[in-house]
Amino acid sequence: MSRVNIRLYRLTNGRIGGTWRVGSALRKPVPVCLVTVKGRKTGNPHTIPLLYLPDGDRVIIVASQGGLPKNPIWYLNILTNPDVTIEVRKTTRTMRARVATPEERAALWPRLVAQYADFDTYQARADREIPVVICEPTP
Repeated sequence: MSRVNIRLYRLTNGRIGGTWRVGSALRKPVPVCLVTVKGRKTGNPHTIPLLYLPDGDRVIIVASQGGLPKNPIWYLNILTNPDVTIEVRKTTRTMRARVATPEERAALWPRLVAQYADFDTYQARADREIPVVICEPTP
């Protein structure tokens, strides 16, 4: 399904596939961006559609994986290769990703949950702290 979303997103500049309308987002859609990471083992690019929170010139993403026990592979790739490409609608930017500090996460988490309440549900059922990732413009 992700491949279809990515293709439609790119073909329509995010008009199709640019919002998430599932769960708590049914009535209040959440924006979707495309994140391209380099595989930590292969070095090949991998693109993933993810919910995001715009924060000035930064893009905030969450490694929730629906509250599953393990972090998503894209997150592990970012830990090894923090240079990412973020596509938001028509705009593509090269950015550097990093894990939010505990203080940053504490400040961002309520905003993320206000945008998509299911993040709280995911955190409640996860045995791990769900990472918040901050993507910042590269100089």
